[in-house]
Amino acid sequence: MRSRTRSRFGGRSTALALALTGFLAAALPAAAAGSTGQAPPVAASPAGVAAAADSTATVFYYTGTRNWTAYNLHWAPDGGTWTSVPGSGMEAACTDWVKKTVSLGTAAGLQATFNNGQGIWDNNGGKNYALGAGAITVKDGVVAHSDPCAADPGTGAGSGATATVYYSTTTVGWPTVNLHWAATGGSWTIVPGAGMDPACAGWVRKTVALGPAAGLAATFNNGNGTWDNNNGRNYALGAGLSTVKDTQVTANASDPCAAVVPDTTAPTVPAAVRATATDVSTVVTWDAATDDRGVTGYQVTRSGGTKGAAVTSVTSTVLAESGLEERTAYTYTVRAVDAAGNLSAASTPSVATTGTRPATPAESVPLGGDPRKDPIYFVLTARFNDGDSTNNRGGGQDVKSGNAAGNDPMFRGDFKGLVEKLDYVKALGFSAIWITPVVLNRSDYDYHGYHGYDFYKIDPRLESAGASYQDLINAAHAKGVKIYQDVVYNHSSRWGAKGLFTPTVYGVRDAQWSWYYDEKQTGFEYDGLTVDPRSGKSYYNGDLWSTAEPAGNTCVNWGMATPYKSAEGYTVYNCQWPNPTSGMFPKALFHQCWIGNWEGEDARSCWIHEDLADFNTENPAVQNYLIGAYDKYIDMGVDGFRIDTAVHIPRVTWNRHFLPAVQQRVAQQFGAAKANDFYVFGEVGAFVNDKWNRGSANQSAQYYTWKESATYSADDATAAVQQYAGDNDPAKQPTSTNAFLSGNLYHAPDHSMFSGMNVIDMRMHMNFGDANNAFQNGKDSDDSYNDATYNVVYVDSHDFGPGKSSTRYAGGTDAWAENMALMWTFRGIPTLYYGSETEFQAGKQIDCGPTCPLATTGRAYYGDRIAGPVTASGFSKVASASGPVAAALESPLVKHLQRLNEIRRAVPALQMGQYSTEGISGGVAFKRRYTDTATGVDSFALVAVTGAATYTGVPNGTYKDAVTGDVRTVTDGSLSVAAPGKGNLRVYVLDLGGANAAPGKVGAAGPYLK
Repeated sequence: MRSRTRSRFGGRSTALALALTGFLAAALPAAAAGSTGQAPPVAASPAGVAAAADSTATVFYYTGTRNWTAYNLHWAPDGGTWTSVPGSGMEAACTDWVKKTVSLGTAAGLQATFNNGQGIWDNNGGKNYALGAGAITVKDGVVAHSDPCAADPGTGAGSGATATVYYSTTTVGWPTVNLHWAATGGSWTIVPGAGMDPACAGWVRKTVALGPAAGLAATFNNGNGTWDNNNGRNYALGAGLSTVKDTQVTANASDPCAAVVPDTTAPTVPAAVRATATDVSTVVTWDAATDDRGVTGYQVTRSGGTKGAAVTSVTSTVLAESGLEERTAYTYTVRAVDAAGNLSAASTPSVATTGTRPATPAESVPLGGDPRKDPIYFVLTARFNDGDSTNNRGGGQDVKSGNAAGNDPMFRGDFKGLVEKLDYVKALGFSAIWITPVVLNRSDYDYHGYHGYDFYKIDPRLESAGASYQDLINAAHAKGVKIYQDVVYNHSSRWGAKGLFTPTVYGVRDAQWSWYYDEKQTGFEYDGLTVDPRSGKSYYNGDLWSTAEPAGNTCVNWGMATPYKSAEGYTVYNCQWPNPTSGMFPKALFHQCWIGNWEGEDARSCWIHEDLADFNTENPAVQNYLIGAYDKYIDMGVDGFRIDTAVHIPRVTWNRHFLPAVQQRVAQQFGAAKANDFYVFGEVGAFVNDKWNRGSANQSAQYYTWKESATYSADDATAAVQQYAGDNDPAKQPTSTNAFLSGNLYHAPDHSMFSGMNVIDMRMHMNFGDANNAFQNGKDSDDSYNDATYNVVYVDSHDFGPGKSSTRYAGGTDAWAENMALMWTFRGIPTLYYGSETEFQAGKQIDCGPTCPLATTGRAYYGDRIAGPVTASGFSKVASASGPVAAALESPLVKHLQRLNEIRRAVPALQMGQYSTEGISGGVAFKRRYTDTATGVDSFALVAVTGAATYTGVPNGTYKDAVTGDVRTVTDGSLSVAAPGKGNLRVYVLDLGGANAAPGKVGAAGPYLK
C-alpha cells in the first residue's frame, strides 16, 4: 500500500491489501481528508439542487454521546456553496443514529458540520468534516464508510442457521467495526459490509443469517480502508457463536459479554480543568476522570467568540486549539465518556482569554506520501549554515570551549541559513530533512537542542525576521521537501520545564557565587537571545536563584553548605545544582533517581545526566504538558517526528498516550490520509552488536515497533514495571514477515500490531565499519521488527560512528561509496549526517562538550563549505551553483549520492519493496519487489553491491540494469552478475511493460556508478 493506516495511536494498522483478493467484493472507498475551514462556516446561499442522475451522500451522525434535542447537517458540496445556517434537519435512522441524504451534483463529496440548532456545533475541532459519497458515518469525530442501520445483508434465506460473531477491538483500537462476509458458497456483502454493534468493553458483535450454509467467510474493517482479513486468508467461521481476538478464532465459544451487567454508571466529572491562552491559541488540561469500566474519552465544549459553541472529542486529557479570535474570553467545560456512551456531568468551567494574533505566516499542510520514498538529510540546525548573524550566541561556555577564540559561537546556524540551502539539499537528491529540536533550550551548552526548557516556545536563536520555523516548513514544502522535527519526551533541562516546574536553586550572590548567579531582574525573562542589560549575558539565570527558601520547597536541606567544593574551590550548597535525589524536583513531575543499569528498568525511570531532568512520563500532568506542546508543531505542518531517547520511556507509556495523541492530532488537523503518512521514528539506543540488546528484549529497538502483547495495570507507573518484568524474553517476542518476499512475490504486510513508532536501525549503524557487516547483521534482525522496511538507516550521526566510535566515520571514500550503495538499495530509509557527502570532519571526535572548540569536532560549522548561491532544477539536479558550494557539488561522493537518489526514485522496489536472499549467491546481493494493485505498480529488482552474484528461481523476462543499461533476457529463471567493484552496484529491473517498464540506465555514469 502507498501508506499505512494507523489505529492511533496506535498503530500502523493492517493496511491489508485489497489485492489479496478475490476475497473483497469491491474496491474500498477513499478515506475523507480533513478540511481547513472555520466553524461554523458562513453560508452565502443554499447549496444548489443536482440533477436526478447526480451522486448522493447519506450522512449518519451518532447521537449516543451528544444528547442534543435536534440535529442539523450544515454542508456544502465540494467546490459549492454552504447551506444556510443551521442547515437541514436530520431524521431518525435507528438507535443512536440520525441521517440525512443530500444530492452532490457533480461533486465527489461534501464539507459538513453538525449542530443542535441552538448554537452548539461539532465542526471537527474547527476543521469541518470532509466526507465522500455513499453511506458515511460520523461518530465522536471519527469518519467511516458504512450504513450503521442496514439490515443484515447476508445471502442466507428461510429459517436456516445463524452465526453470531464477536470481534475484539482491544488490539486494533478501531472506533467503528464492520463485518464483511459471505455465507459458504454464497456471495459477499457489499464493501465495507455491515456495521457491528457494541457488545461490552472491548467487543463488538453481529448476528447474520446463513440460510442453508453451515458457516461463513469473514473479514473485518474500520470503514476507512483498514482491514483485518487474517493475513490474506479470511476467517472461516461456523454457525453459532464465534469469537475473533488477535487473529485467533474460537468456535462454539462462550459469550464474552455474558453476565455483564449493562453499564449505566457515568464516569466521574473531570476535575481541575485549566485553560491557558497564548496569542490566539489555548491549551486545556484536566485530571483524568474515573469509571467503573474505564473512561474512553472526553468531550470538550468551548463557548465564546462570534462563531458559537463547539464540541471536540479527544482521548487524552489535553486539548490544544489555535486560530481563535483575538482578545476573546473562551469558556471550556469537559465531560467524560465511557465505552457504553455514558456521559459525566460537565466539569467546572475554566476561562482563558486570548491575546493578539502574532504576525506569523500561515500554517502549512504535511506533504504526505509514503515516507519510505524520501531519503533523509540530517542537520544540526545551529551548526549547518548561518543566514543571520544577529541571532548568534556563544553562551556561558563560549570562552572555556575555545569557540570565542575562533569566532565560532555554538548557536551559529539558523532557519534562515537552512532555507538558503534547501536547494543544496534538494540538489543532493534528498526529499526530507531531519532537524534537531526547535524548542527553547536552557543549559550551559545547548546548541544541539536536547536541553528543552520551554517546550511551547521556539528557540529565538534559530529564528529571524522572515525566517521563522513556520517559514522554514513552508519553504521546504514549496520545494517538495519534508521536515522531520526532533522531539524530546524523556527529559527537560537542568532548569526544569517552563509551565510545568522550574526549580528555585540556592544561589546566594556572595563573593563566591555572584559571578554565576545573575541579579534578578523584575520583568526580565530568559529567552536565550535577549541580553540582560545588567549582566550583559543572554544566558541570564537571575530567575532561578533565591537567597530565601522558596514557598513550597521540597528540596532537602535547602541552602545548607555541603563539604564539597566547585572546580573553582567555592563552597557548594544543597539544592544549588540539579539532583534527582535531593527533592529539588517534585516526584510527581520528575523521576527521583540516577540510572545505575543502562539495560535495566531504571534506564526508563531515572536520570541519565544532571543536565537532563527526567520527566515522570507516567504522570498525566506531564503527559498533558508534552502532548499539548507537540500538538503545536503538528499544527504547523511538520511531516514527522524523530523521537530522542525513546528507549528511556516505557513502551506501554508510548503506546497508551504519546503515540495515540500524535496520530489523533494529525488526523484531526489534516485528515486520516495525512495521519497515515506522518512518520515517527525513535532513537532506541542499543549500541551493541546483538539482535537483542544484551539479551534484553525491552531494551531493544525492535521491541518499540510493537503494540502490547499483554494487559497491564491501569496505573502507568505500575504497568511500566509489570511490562519490564514480564515481557523481556526474546523467545516470546512477536515475529513478522512484513519485510520479506514470499518467493518472488510481494505480500500485503500485516501492520495490525504496529505500535506507531518506527526506529533507527541501531544494529546496522553499529556494523557499518563495512557494508557487508551492516548487511548481514541488519537482515538478521528483520524478523523481529514489525516492518523493517520503515527503519531509518545511517552510518554515523551527531552521537556515534559505527561500533560506538566517538569519531565521525573515516573509512575512506571507497568505503563511503559502498555503504551508500547498500543504504540506497536495501530495505529502510537512507539517512545522511550533514557533511558526510564531502567526508566533512572525517575521523574527528564527534562531541567533546566545552572542553574543545566545536570547529575541531564532528559538529563543526558547515556553512563555509557550501557558501555561495545554488539552484536545484529537481531532485539530484543542479541548475546553477558558484563558489564553494559548486566545488562541494562536484565532489565524488556527491556525484555518487545524486545518482543513487535518481536510481532509487526510478525503481519503486528500492523504496518500498520487501526483499529476499533466497536462491541468491553473493556477499551483498538480494532481490526486492513492491506491488500495489490499487495504483497498478509492480516493481521487481535484483541488486548486487560490490561483488558478483547469481540469482536462481527468478521470473523469466527482460531485465535492464539501472546503472549500466545492460539488457538481459532470462528464460531459465537464472541471472548472473559480474562483480561491479567497490562502491559500484547493479540493479537489474524486470521489464513488465507499460507503466511498469524497466527504466533502463538512470542518470549518467559517475566516479563509482559506471
